[in-house]
Amino acid sequence: MKIKQISLKDRQSKKQFIDLPFTLYQNTEQWVPPLRSEIRKIFDSSYPFYNYGDAVFGLAQDQNGENLGRLAVANNHRYNDFHESKTAFFYYFECVDDPAVAEALFAWGFDWVESQGLNHILGPKGLMVLDGFGMLVEGFEYQPVFRQPYNPKYYPELIEALGFKKVKDVFTGRIDRNSHFPEKVLRAAKLVKERLGFWSPHLKTKKELRTIIEDLKALYNNSLAEPAGNPPITDSDMDAMVSQLMWIADPKLVKLLYKENKPVGWMLGYPDISDALKKANGRLFPTGWARILLESKRTNRIILNGIGIIDDYQRLGGTAILLNEVYNSVMQDEQYDQAELLQMREENINILLEVSSFDIDFHKTHRLYEKYL
Repeated sequence: MKIKQISLKDRQSKKQFIDLPFTLYQNTEQWVPPLRSEIRKIFDSSYPFYNYGDAVFGLAQDQNGENLGRLAVANNHRYNDFHESKTAFFYYFECVDDPAVAEALFAWGFDWVESQGLNHILGPKGLMVLDGFGMLVEGFEYQPVFRQPYNPKYYPELIEALGFKKVKDVFTGRIDRNSHFPEKVLRAAKLVKERLGFWSPHLKTKKELRTIIEDLKALYNNSLAEPAGNPPITDSDMDAMVSQLMWIADPKLVKLLYKENKPVGWMLGYPDISDALKKANGRLFPTGWARILLESKRTNRIILNGIGIIDDYQRLGGTAILLNEVYNSVMQDEQYDQAELLQMREENINILLEVSSFDIDFHKTHRLYEKYL
């Protein structure tokens, strides 16, 4: 076995890196392929991450050249400067069920980490904000939604055998038309909204959505960036996130909460296009883009990927107000029947206490791991 570090000029190796999970998961009904064109961007020097970070990509191959696994390891200089840390991230880990392959991949990764002067590795954690993070440890029977990580049951065992330890768990919850939203909580949300002067704009068009991008960026930086362990998001990161979502966005699924003219809370939602991605096998062309756009307009599932209230307004009912806004404008919408609230961190007690009054089925758990070298 050998680990082949991919040159950004090596088109064949880049294609093998992108294609590997399509082979590994070909008989896994739950798996949703990523957009190949989006993964291809990580090999482009203009990718926003490379403005402040470095990354390497490796393929594990047997003596016959068969690809058995892959791994990416990254040094996010902004993250380390922000935390005064020496941390690397790992991501894009895929592997056959063979501890020797996983060990070889991470041994190669550890060598690179140490060559960067780092002594700590954390992951799975993607290069960009919307990449998601964590390894699935519960809920393998459920299909992931768009941009949500999925992996076989044996992955946690492989990396735990290498000395990785749990950092935290994040939970994904599900609500549908039959979910119980306590009447007293909804009434309280209305009263709090009126008494404290909270208000939420009802966005109807993508043009209107673009007008609140700066507020959304500020809210992310003030409510989620540091608690999630990230430095403040940059303009180029925000531009990348907007471009990733704008073409499938439904403006009414983006909820901002204001106190007078100050943005204090947010919830980012968008249609789940995972079924279209499966049919298109991750390809936009020749017909994948049409499938995806059609699915974004007819899917009955939405994704709530991120919810945040700035510290001064937590425990004042802000989360309930946002969920009430979603209930009123989404769950009563003819198109949508189901919503998934993605990756709520276990340490975020304030928000978890607020949502505990709602009938939310937390059916998936992802785990973030770390190892000191």
